[in-house]
Amino acid sequence: MVGSGLPRIEAHSEAYELVGRLGDDSLVLYVSRYETNEAVLGARLEVEFGALKAPALFQTEGGSYRLTDKALIGALHRPGSHALVFTLSAGADGDLLDGTLNISAPDGHAHASADPARGVIAVGALGAVVVVGAAASVVKRRRRRRSNSFGGVQ
Repeated sequence: MVGSGLPRIEAHSEAYELVGRLGDDSLVLYVSRYETNEAVLGARLEVEFGALKAPALFQTEGGSYRLTDKALIGALHRPGSHALVFTLSAGADGDLLDGTLNISAPDGHAHASADPARGVIAVGALGAVVVVGAAASVVKRRRRRRSNSFGGVQ
């Protein structure tokens, strides 16, 4: 999860800790006990964002909770700071956790390397700079030779 580049969220209370990441079509969440870091498995988890509310279903494989509600996921992909409330029911225990998911506005500079055309343009521009620099060097050497052969000290 670290270094994935996906938007992340963290939340905790006195009893629980939650971390998650937003993918293209789901919000994947991991819940643990705050004091012991013991995974909380098989609990009931609801995610609320504004007027939208949906369950994050427990995934036995991997021990995560996955929110796939299309309306909620679509709303979370919009740029901005999204305040989320998580309602957790684990056996006789329950808790509310809140966290903020920050989504950056699309930036043409942030993903320049992902656009092959931009890469070609950058390589072409670098090549042009090298050619101009080499040509300037040749012209400078020729001028030096001329000044030395026409009245310069030999």
